[in-house]
Parts: sequence; C-alpha cells; structure tokens
Amino acid sequence: MKDFKGKIAFITGGASGAGLGQAKLFAKAGMKVAITDVRQDALHSAVSEIIEYSGCTAADVLPLCFDLTDRKAYTAAADAAERIFGGPPHLLIQTAGVNSFGPIEASTFDDFDWVMGVCLDHVVNGLIIFVPRMIRAYGGKDGVPREEFHVAATSSMGAFMGGAGTGPYSAAKSAVNNLMYSYAMALRPYGGGSTVLCPANINSNIGNAERFRPEHLRNTGYHISEGTMAHLNSIHAGGIDPIELAEYLKEGIENGRIIVMPFGAPEEWIKMLRDNHATIEDYALTTEERNKRMEERMANRAGPPRGGWAVPEGAEAFGGARKDLDYIDPSRIPKY
Repeated sequence: MKDFKGKIAFITGGASGAGLGQAKLFAKAGMKVAITDVRQDALHSAVSEIIEYSGCTAADVLPLCFDLTDRKAYTAAADAAERIFGGPPHLLIQTAGVNSFGPIEASTFDDFDWVMGVCLDHVVNGLIIFVPRMIRAYGGKDGVPREEFHVAATSSMGAFMGGAGTGPYSAAKSAVNNLMYSYAMALRPYGGGSTVLCPANINSNIGNAERFRPEHLRNTGYHISEGTMAHLNSIHAGGIDPIELAEYLKEGIENGRIIVMPFGAPEEWIKMLRDNHATIEDYALTTEERNKRMEERMANRAGPPRGGWAVPEGAEAFGGARKDLDYIDPSRIPKY
C-alpha cells in the first residue's frame, strides 16, 4: 500500500503512545483517522494533538471510546466509522496493548485474561470484524474496482522469545505475529497486505496500564505498587519516539514488509534474537554434538537489556510476586 491520501485508517490505542504517533503520521499523510481508547479524556486530548500535528480538520478524526475486548462494542464502533467516513478502513492498525511484570508461575487467570484479552483477543476481534468488510469493499469482488488495503498490528521484540517475567505478554505477542503472517498470505490474492511491527521499547504510558485494569480482572499474582509503575514508566521513557516508530511502520507498509523491526535496536536484543533462533534450529536436530551446543548456548544466552535505570522508592519488588504467595521463591525477582 503506497497511496494514503483521502483514504481511511482505523487505529486502536490511538489516544496515546505508539497508536497516537501512528494517528498523527497517517493523518498528515492525508488519511481520515478513527482512533480508539477506553479513556474519553485521553481521546479528547489526542484529537487536538492530531489536528495540530497533521493540519487536518476535526471532521477527519473520529474518536471512539469503548473496550476492544467487547465484540459487540467493537462491531458498533466499526459500523460508526464506516457510516461516518463512507466505508471500511483501507488501513487497520491494531496497537492497543497492556503489560504487567511478575513471575509467570505467580500469574492468575485474571492476569492472563487481562493481558491476552487486550494484546491478542482485541487483534482477533478487529481482524474478524474488519477483514471481510475490507475484502468486499476493496478486494475486487463483484466487479468493484480494487483498491489498496492493509492490516497491521503493533507487536514486540518479546514476541520472538519467552519471558519468565512477562509470560502472558510474550505469549500474546507471539500469537499476534503468527496471525499477521497468516493474514499476509491470505490477503495477497485480494490485493491486500499485512504487517507486524516489533519494537523493543516505546516511549509510551503503558507503564500506567495497571491503573486501567478492569475491576473484574484485578486478582493479580504480581506485586503492583506506585513504585513499580513509576519504575516501568522510567524504563519506557527511554524508548523510541512514537512518531519515529510510525515512520518505520509506514515505510514497511509502503514496501510490503510483513515484519518491521525499527533499526537501531540494542545489540543485546539482536544477540538475544540470534541466540533464540539458533536454539530453535538446534532443537530441530538430534545429533549429540548439536544437543551439546544447544545446552551451552542456553546456559550462556543473553538476557534482556538490564540496568541503567534508577529504581524509584517502592519499586524494589518490581517484577516480583504478591507477598502472600508462599510458594514463590522471594529471590525470584527479574532485574529490569
């Protein structure tokens, strides 16, 4: 997809962080943009920022406040966007996400339901709701001329490896990657495309996600406090700028890239990816030498980049379990 002017974009999580950066950039490229969030106040501020950055008008930005895991609400929002903008999106970008840190063995059903609900289920919802509409409108069906269309999702470098302190998130992002690979193959015959964006760290407010966890999903096994949230925010403050990240995504969509990894990822992340994929290759072989090499690599593999951040007071147990879970080793706190 190369021509964006006059077309329609639908961006989840578009009121802040990576989603807002995408909304700004694609609005500046001439698109009408629908943005979603569960926070009405954030949507209001985002509309003003998008207009100021892109030079578009208020009529070109549609804020939609709803829960992306609610399929009826998502369908109603899709209907509203189609009605107001005159058709389904040419570009669907699903970026909304949440995360929390803690030992996977301390995770509760609520931890999995919340993180995977937002990070994976919402992507499934959007694809099932929108893709048929996009194919009917732009895929050359029933004699209708073809138009370019594309689906995209914001994933993570964490999609390529497990994480003992980010189990639900890593599992969700890995599934998102696989979904987007599948849709890339499926949409090609209709003239559509698919891209998954995999950054290492984004300057966003995802560190505050726990503040907006639904009441019915608050039974967490993780240690959560003001200090842990402040620490996570300090980590994300050093991430890639959302506009810069959106530029990488736009270039990837224009050039038909299925996977987009922003250049300049820390060398530790690159080594971790290499180690991870080399281990997978070794597992596919059965010779004694290969197995020995695999075990050595697993013992010496690089971990996520660590250190360099001041730990705020109250965040000493960041990444740890709730104190009352007596089966958890208290020393089992990943250092981020």
